[in-house]
Amino acid sequence: MSTATTPSSTVELDELGKFFSITARRIDAGDTAPQMFSGAIDAAWHTLVADPAAHDAFALQHAGRKLAHVENTGNGYISWVAAYEEAYGPLPEVWFTSADGTLDTAALARYRDTGEVWAEWDCSPTGGDSDDVAPAASHL
Repeated sequence: MSTATTPSSTVELDELGKFFSITARRIDAGDTAPQMFSGAIDAAWHTLVADPAAHDAFALQHAGRKLAHVENTGNGYISWVAAYEEAYGPLPEVWFTSADGTLDTAALARYRDTGEVWAEWDCSPTGGDSDDVAPAASHL
């Protein structure tokens, strides 16, 4: 099963907007920025970053502020999922989809069975001062 889509599709951008909204809430609460674990959504983010004016406008629309894309590798428990579910419902398949459109069915099934996401990530948003970046790694 695959959800192959183009990096700038509406699904990925809709989810990136939700991710930015969660980011703003976490930063405002003094929490670390959320980890970006979806290759498909991150690919859309990279496309958006290539146009700084469009990226800034998108971030302002969804997070109420400018956000930057920072490299930040790690793996572990994805702590912001409960906040997403409270605001938007269960994570859709695109969160478990790689940049090439391959769905990680095992990770999706684990999430559906447990309600938890354990994943690797390689970037996070930051509000600009880099103090709100997600932790580099946690335990699996």
